[in-house]
Amino acid sequence: MEPAWWEVIPAQAIELQRQWASRVERQRRVQNLRSVAGVDAAYRGGWVRAAVAVFSFPELELVQTAIVEQPVRFPYVPGLLSFREAPAIVSAIEQLPFLPDVLLCDGQGIAHPRRFGIASHLGVLLDLPSVGCAKSLLCGQYQEPLGVEAGSAVPVYDRGELVARALRTRTGVRPVFVSIGHRVDLDFACWLVLQCCRGFRLPEPIRWADRLSRGEHLRKRATA
Repeated sequence: MEPAWWEVIPAQAIELQRQWASRVERQRRVQNLRSVAGVDAAYRGGWVRAAVAVFSFPELELVQTAIVEQPVRFPYVPGLLSFREAPAIVSAIEQLPFLPDVLLCDGQGIAHPRRFGIASHLGVLLDLPSVGCAKSLLCGQYQEPLGVEAGSAVPVYDRGELVARALRTRTGVRPVFVSIGHRVDLDFACWLVLQCCRGFRLPEPIRWADRLSRGEHLRKRATA
């Protein structure tokens, strides 16, 4: 991608998303899956704090973290989160001694009005498989009933296109919304999210990245 791609105005960013969406690969290209990284970012004042937490897979042992703080360079505009957060997240990932096999992103992949949310943006930018795992929908809708048991899922459609699944990761808890980021298919994305959950709504790599980005201490919950 072009140098300093984040140094644009919102109208230009929207056009870039439309162009770059064609680069997203919606087929699984993950081999020898041994590590999964969660990424997230938080804000304080005029600064963004990005964190990446890398876990071994399938053991889910924390093996590496990185945190970067940068000035916020882009305004808050719904649908343009990646232009605000991705520069710091990329800098954090670049601090790692090795690249993870898959990125789990707290945000949308193709479940986005222009099919290019932050998970897709990071995946294309870094040339890595990526999965979007969001706490809410940016576009589209799903129809009830969604089973209350962990593992229950229903499709999410936007303008007639399948863009995500509403996935129950913990019995009786609100679902997350899983979408293709880059170089994965939806079945694999949902499988990976479930494999990375350990008693919480969010998968462990994202949960740790979220807390690290906010400077919070973490706790573990035993699984039955």
